[in-house]
Amino acid sequence: MPTPVISTTQMREWEAATWATGQTEAEVIRRAGKRVARRARKLTRADDTILFLVGKGHNGDDARAAAKQLEGRRAKVLEMFLPDSDLLPLESALNEKPALIVDGLFGIGLNRPLSEAWQKIIAAINASKIPVLAIDVPSGLNAGTGETFGAAIEATVTLAIGAPKTGLLAASAWPFVGRLEVADDVGLIPCPLASELNWTQPEDFEHFPPTRHVAGNKGDFGHVAVVAGSFGYHGAAVLAVRGAQRAQPGLTTLLTQEEIYHPVAAQLQSAMVQLWKPELKLSDFATGALIGPGLATPAVRAAMKDSTRYLWRLAAFPLVVDASGLDLLAAEPFQKNFVRVLTPHPGEAARLLKSTAANVQADRVAALREISLRYGDCWVVLKGHQTLVGRSTGNIFVNSSGNPHLAQGGSGDLLAGFIAGLLAQPALAADVETALRYAVWQHGAAGDKLSLTRGNWTVEDLAAELGNAR
Repeated sequence: MPTPVISTTQMREWEAATWATGQTEAEVIRRAGKRVARRARKLTRADDTILFLVGKGHNGDDARAAAKQLEGRRAKVLEMFLPDSDLLPLESALNEKPALIVDGLFGIGLNRPLSEAWQKIIAAINASKIPVLAIDVPSGLNAGTGETFGAAIEATVTLAIGAPKTGLLAASAWPFVGRLEVADDVGLIPCPLASELNWTQPEDFEHFPPTRHVAGNKGDFGHVAVVAGSFGYHGAAVLAVRGAQRAQPGLTTLLTQEEIYHPVAAQLQSAMVQLWKPELKLSDFATGALIGPGLATPAVRAAMKDSTRYLWRLAAFPLVVDASGLDLLAAEPFQKNFVRVLTPHPGEAARLLKSTAANVQADRVAALREISLRYGDCWVVLKGHQTLVGRSTGNIFVNSSGNPHLAQGGSGDLLAGFIAGLLAQPALAADVETALRYAVWQHGAAGDKLSLTRGNWTVEDLAAELGNAR
């Protein structure tokens, strides 16, 4: 069941429905504290000191409960009820250089500007540069709008309790929220609410992809065609193919330009490499295709425009368009039973909308909806922080994995190839929504795993890791 992104009012409704079943606030606080303690341990090492900042509300209760359930670490609890006199004790605690701060000062109930004294406290926490784990919402941030109440703690990780709150996903909130995670097993009843925005959890893919039949052969798992690469951009073609291969289709064929055929073919062993020709009929062999990575030179783009638009309108197989291929499209319809996917980053989305990247980032949901509508109700993967997956109507899913180290040239080529490799497989193309969500989550999870083990990984490392997360 999807995890909805909810408002603060909906959160109160959910809590009230839970209390009506006989579940107690004390038990939910205990469980939330356990989850906070578990996450705090993962952010620290044995015998580290963790500073718990405890306010008056339930966030403070959660922090206090977490401190009591901490194992293998030293807990220092600082109650902060009187901001005019709490700054000195806080500065003293910060001077002891704890490994982590757990922020339990304010929760989603905060509804007024912070006093000057509270703003000084928050400024001291941020100035310390000590990593912060915020409970539910960084203190000082409006969980409904994503704006601050004058100041807000800059968290490293925010652990939302139950479900993410709408304001945490606003671009204005990103510098304060840090990495957003969700503790959805804290004793609340299953969420009775629905939302157009839904948070992706790893558990969503417990049975995806489905187990392959024991007697399956490569003919059962599709043939993906990748149309990519031009002079000076041969690497994009190689990475797109490697991404497609990580999805394990039965066959992979790269169709590329003559001037880069040899350097590309020399880097690919199990993929077939052919020259792209306008008269080539992909439908004769392909069960899915990707067009776009590295089609960057003016001559290649001019040569590819008509064929790209033809395939967009008429190809019966799933078609993914990425990178330079996006600029070749016209806002044309296609048959409603066809699968079409666009994978723009914010700059490319802005070009599709004849807008600006700033406008796209200001309302990413609206940008996704409008792109999908203009291009025939296609699927859209709007890349970036908290990548979105959806169409002009229906659910939109927010990706939970990934980190800023994915912002490297070639990362998007890998993702586009991985998506196409999945959708070329008939069994997976039957559930496009899950396949797209899975691809995006795996891509981010691969980056997360690499960042845990090394500090300077490359896109080539990402290509080797892609698809391994469980």
